[in-house]
Amino acid sequence: MEKRVDADATPQGFGNTKTERLPCPERSAMNGAQRAAADAIINGPRKAIFGPFVPLLQTPVLLEHVGKVGETLRFQGTLPNHVRELAICIVARETGNQFEWQTHAPLAIQAGVPGIAIDGLGEGRRPGGLESEQACVVDFVKELMSRHGVCDQTYVEVVSHLGEAGVVELTALVGYFVMVCWIMNVARTPGAVGSNIPALLPFPR
Repeated sequence: MEKRVDADATPQGFGNTKTERLPCPERSAMNGAQRAAADAIINGPRKAIFGPFVPLLQTPVLLEHVGKVGETLRFQGTLPNHVRELAICIVARETGNQFEWQTHAPLAIQAGVPGIAIDGLGEGRRPGGLESEQACVVDFVKELMSRHGVCDQTYVEVVSHLGEAGVVELTALVGYFVMVCWIMNVARTPGAVGSNIPALLPFPR
């Protein structure tokens, strides 16, 4: 059963219908596995059920394991914050996901990514004003998403900034956020409630 999104949240999707397909069930309607999975998220660093964890409540075991992977990447990773947040923003823009974009665009700016770069990325342009480490992250993430791999030059440039372990972590980060963006896109999970970040527009066709 579809449910209208919160009036303060940006609807997900670019078609005529933008109603949420898999809204968060009331706690009284959850089964035991769903309540346990929800409590684990609430009692962890995220403190609440939001974003991808709303549709993932449909499969509590998957929510538990996906949540742990995301927790590791976001809260126990070794990538610099500006690299991590920039990469997440690129994935959000490329997948057209409102929630991750509106959540992470301000975090990227706070971490040191120039606002002009985030604005350009949001408009579908190549972000400008980036330092060399950030610029090579843009190349890596965009190439990985479009080609499902990277060329030697792109690989060597990223290794020179992040090291081999950093490249593995960055690749895993991209894969994780592509997955959760796809889940939210299918579920039409709306953007962050009360966000002042403009909604993403579809790419020119």
